[in-house]
Amino acid sequence: MANLHELTVRGAEREYPVLVGPGALESALPEFVRRGGFSQVAVVTNTPLAPLYGLALIERLPGARLITLPDGEQYKTLQTLAGLYGELLAIGADRASLLIALGGGVIGDLAGFAAATFMRGIALVQAPTSLLAMVDASIGGKVGVDLPQGKNLAGAFKDPLAVFADTDALRTLPRVEWRCGLAEVVKAALIADPPLLDHLAAHGPEPVETVIARAARVKIDVVNRDRTEQNVRAYLNLGHTFAHAIEQASAYAWRHGEAVAVGLVGAGLLSERLGMAAPGLAERIEQVLAGLELPTRYTDLDPEALWAAMAHDKKWRAGVATFVLLDGIGRPRVTRDVPRADVMAVLEALRA
Repeated sequence: MANLHELTVRGAEREYPVLVGPGALESALPEFVRRGGFSQVAVVTNTPLAPLYGLALIERLPGARLITLPDGEQYKTLQTLAGLYGELLAIGADRASLLIALGGGVIGDLAGFAAATFMRGIALVQAPTSLLAMVDASIGGKVGVDLPQGKNLAGAFKDPLAVFADTDALRTLPRVEWRCGLAEVVKAALIADPPLLDHLAAHGPEPVETVIARAARVKIDVVNRDRTEQNVRAYLNLGHTFAHAIEQASAYAWRHGEAVAVGLVGAGLLSERLGMAAPGLAERIEQVLAGLELPTRYTDLDPEALWAAMAHDKKWRAGVATFVLLDGIGRPRVTRDVPRADVMAVLEALRA
């Protein structure tokens, strides 16, 4: 593990490592599993990743079984979850089994929720293969599935035993998914690492292992302060109230990372409009995102539909509009009672 960046998350029951770097799936993860003494090991992945990484991984884990799910956010549902429970029962999984979530954010969320609830909880390892999952979704223990009314409305907190982020897997990541992950890197920089934002503007996301480790460290630091999202962990939702609304209103035609990019510009515009941040914040955010080939506007959605979708945001209480905004780069704040008129003005401004 000498070539891997190793970070530590303080979970509810134990500390667990986040290992970032090349070869994590080839050596570090199999070694970790061999030491665990699990009764059964199930690797859960999706149809594109099964031939790329799933088959090779189970060959390194004698006796492990591969469970393949359909690919896409539209399958992150209770129906797919029920099918996964059935697969686990069919292979004889029990409370001493291990579930390895091999994939991006959808697999991590769905398989993680299965691990949290199957037989009231079995062991979980997160093995993220997308940039977005490496810097964000696999860390911190939030897992869940979508309901028709919105994203992640059925969920739980489930700490993994470890996270293995193998950067070799990024070689086969589609360009669009790479860009999606960069949106979460920009979010991390805006929350707590202003020099990282400058680095992205000047050099892009290189060297990738260092950039991933810095973005992951931002999330880990926040999670270590607030595991169950009672206060500062809400900062990690910067841009996400806009983003989740864009995803839902588009029937998930918008990818999460691209929606987050537009949402970050929206958060900057709303921060300026409410007098929290100095003029120029949103322009700075937009310049960095555009330099990373991410969208900063939408063209195909109705602002009224986006406002209606926001009503299901988990940060809102009793219909009170709540957003994570910025007093400046590196200074997030949860802001409640945001006037509808101001939100609608920003939604109009975001429409190209």
